[in-house]
Amino acid sequence: MKPSIPKGTRDFSPEEMRKRNFIFDTLKSVFQLYGYQQIDTPAMENLTTLTGKYGEEGDQLIFKILNSRIHESKDKDTLQKEFILSLEGSRNSEVLTEKALRYDLTVPFARYVVQNRNDITFPFKRYQVQPVWRADRPQKGRYREFYQCDVDVVGSDSLLNEVELIQIIDEGFKQLGVRSVIKINNRKILSGIAEYIGEENRIVEFITALDKLEKIGWEKVKDELVAKGVSNSAIKEFGNIVGVINFDNEGKIKFLKSILLDSERGKKGIEELEIIFNYLKSIDIHASIEFDLTLARGLNYYTGAIFEVKALDVEIGSICGGGRYDNLTGIFGLPDVSGVGISFGADRIYDVLNQLNAFPTDTSQSTQILFINFGEKEELYCLPLVQKLRTKSIKAELFPGSAKMNKQMGYANAREIPYVALIGEEEMKQELISLKNMLTGEQIKVTFNELMEKLQTSNPIHLPHHY
Repeated sequence: MKPSIPKGTRDFSPEEMRKRNFIFDTLKSVFQLYGYQQIDTPAMENLTTLTGKYGEEGDQLIFKILNSRIHESKDKDTLQKEFILSLEGSRNSEVLTEKALRYDLTVPFARYVVQNRNDITFPFKRYQVQPVWRADRPQKGRYREFYQCDVDVVGSDSLLNEVELIQIIDEGFKQLGVRSVIKINNRKILSGIAEYIGEENRIVEFITALDKLEKIGWEKVKDELVAKGVSNSAIKEFGNIVGVINFDNEGKIKFLKSILLDSERGKKGIEELEIIFNYLKSIDIHASIEFDLTLARGLNYYTGAIFEVKALDVEIGSICGGGRYDNLTGIFGLPDVSGVGISFGADRIYDVLNQLNAFPTDTSQSTQILFINFGEKEELYCLPLVQKLRTKSIKAELFPGSAKMNKQMGYANAREIPYVALIGEEEMKQELISLKNMLTGEQIKVTFNELMEKLQTSNPIHLPHHY
C-alpha cells in the first residue's frame, strides 16, 4: 500500500516545525505580555456543543465522528435509515454520531468558561494554541486541519479590550516581521444597514452574502441575495452603500451617520467604532487601520466589533480575525457574559513568512555539537561529557554506534550541526577534545571547560551543503 495522508492535511519536517514553533513561541510571548493565560480543550466535543453556532454553512463543515462500536449494533435497519436521512440533509442523528472534531477554539472556550465559572476570575483572559478541523474543499491557503492561535477575554464589555486586541495583533505581526492591514467593522452597523434597506429580518442571509463580496465580487453577491429572496430595491440601496467603500475612515463614518439616523443599533455601532478609533489615536500602531464596510465575518455569534487582518506583501486570505460576542456563553447556561477575541491563522502566517523568506536564520539551529563515535571505549568516555553539556542547556548529541567517519560527518552536515567533537585514544590521554568547525573546516584542541564556554558564547553558524 502506498502511504498517503488525507487531502487538506500536512506532515511537517523538523525544519518546518522549527519555523512553526517560531510563530507559536512569538505569539505566546505577546499574549503573555498582555496578561493572558493558556488553556487547552479536547480535540473532540459533543456535537450539540458545536452545531448551531457557526451558521448553516459552518455547520456543514463540522467533521462528525461515528459512534464507537456502531458496527456491533443489532438494529441494522435503523442505522441504514438514519444514515440515509443524514445524507439527504443537515440532520444530525444521535444514533450515528454524538461527537465531532472542534471547528474552532472559541465555542469550546465558551463551554469551558461555563463549566469552570466557579474556578476562574473575571474578566478571564485566555490564549489557546491548538489544531481545528473543517470539512472544507482544500485549496491554496485553506486546509482541513490547521492550527489557530486564539486570544480572548470574557466577562467585560469595555471597548478597551478591543483596543488591546488590536495592540496584540499589531505587536504580534511586528515581531513576526509581517506588514499588515487591520480591517474593522461592527455587526451593529451591519444590522443598521439591513434595517435601512428594509431587510432586518434577513440579517443572517445578508451577512453571509456580504462576507463573500471580496472573494466573488458584487455581481455574484447580488445573484446570491436575489436567490435568498432579498428585494431588488434593497439590493439597489445596498449597492449605493457599497459604493462608498473607497472613502477614508472618517468619510465612511460620516456617510453612515447620515443614513442610519433611525437605527438605534446602527448608531450604537458607529459610536463604538468612533470610541475605538479615538483610543487608537493615543497609542502607536504600526499596522494600517481600515474601516471596512464589507467586512462581515460569517460566524453567527458575533454581535459587535469584528476584525480581519490581511498581509500587505503576499496575496493570501485573512491571516487573523475575530470579534465581540455578547452572549455565546448564554447558549450553555451562563447569560450576560460578553466576550471578545481574535484568532491568528498559524498555517497562513507560515505560508506568508515562507513566501517573504522572513523566518530568522537561527530557526534552523538545532544541535550545537555532535560527538563522533569511535567505539565502545570512546562512547563511555563521551557519554558523561554530553550529559554535562546538556545540563548547561547546550544541545549535544553522541552519534549512536561507531559508523564510518564519512557517515557521521555527513550526518552532522545534513543536520547543519556547526561543531563536531572528535575524541580518540590520544585525546582521552591528554584530556582534550579535537573540535572541528564545520563551516570553516578549522580544527583545534580544547579542554572540556573551554569547549563549554565556547558553545555558550558563540553565535550560531550555518553550514554549506558540503564539509
